[in-house]
Amino acid sequence: MTRRPTVFIDGEAGTTGLEIRRRLASRADIEIVSLPTDSRKDPEARRRALNEVDLAILCLPDDASREAASMAAGGRTRLLDASTAYRVDPDWVYGFAEMAPGHADKIAAARRVSNPGCYPTGGIALIRPLVEAGVLGPDYPVSVHATSGYSGGGKKLIESYESEPKAADASPLRYYGLNLEHKHVPELQVHGRLAHRPIFLPSVGNWRQGMLVALPLHLRALARPVSGADLHGILADYYQGQKLVRVMPLELSSKTSLAHLDPEALNGSDMLELFVFAHPAHGQATLVARLDNLGKGASGAAVQNMDLMLGLA
Repeated sequence: MTRRPTVFIDGEAGTTGLEIRRRLASRADIEIVSLPTDSRKDPEARRRALNEVDLAILCLPDDASREAASMAAGGRTRLLDASTAYRVDPDWVYGFAEMAPGHADKIAAARRVSNPGCYPTGGIALIRPLVEAGVLGPDYPVSVHATSGYSGGGKKLIESYESEPKAADASPLRYYGLNLEHKHVPELQVHGRLAHRPIFLPSVGNWRQGMLVALPLHLRALARPVSGADLHGILADYYQGQKLVRVMPLELSSKTSLAHLDPEALNGSDMLELFVFAHPAHGQATLVARLDNLGKGASGAAVQNMDLMLGLA
């Protein structure tokens, strides 16, 4: 009988870890290694687990992920990190499988993979094809506007919205990262292949999960003349044949036809949908990515990367 690969989730009690654990609970093709509750913060117990499995998924804060990676250094265990600690580290492979042709093969062969952020998954999915096509030039002032359900903020934010009564800071919608130092900006720039740091404006709303990521564009300011249909064609060609990225039919916004998108439409799915909205007369377009921040934006992406790394279906 073929031995099942072993997987340890370091930090399985956190939001991402719990969702990964739920997704893997019914899997018969892997063996989950789990520590007793009272041993999960024991350094030696963690060290043993990290070095005895085929793959460890790190669902930890950045510093704790770095500590876990050092515990497994030099061993046989392959690491998949869900924090921001290694997302722009050249020694780690960025875990967005559809980011570029052949990138899934790089993930499959890697010893160290950094799971993408939820916002950057949507942002890079829109930006990278335009850069590769020569449409987004090196001097274009890229800005990314995004809004997510509150589960993207982790346990404390979830509790503030789901407690009864709700916490005082559980507002219907709020912007954050207004100091322009959000931790997702470096990966947006590096993996979007942008010459300059983009402006990233995130917000959180009063729904549990689901997100929209928008890239506004002035068509006249692009590196070469394009229409909304051209932008749609670039995305459609780039992601042709991908099972988890879907380029939606081209929509044309006008005074008589105003489109709208539901951020919760893909909840429970690992799908990423991309939209192009354009107004030829105004020379403007907005590209939008829609995804479940706990699906393709976090735990779903982690399971996808795990399967690639372990050679599973």
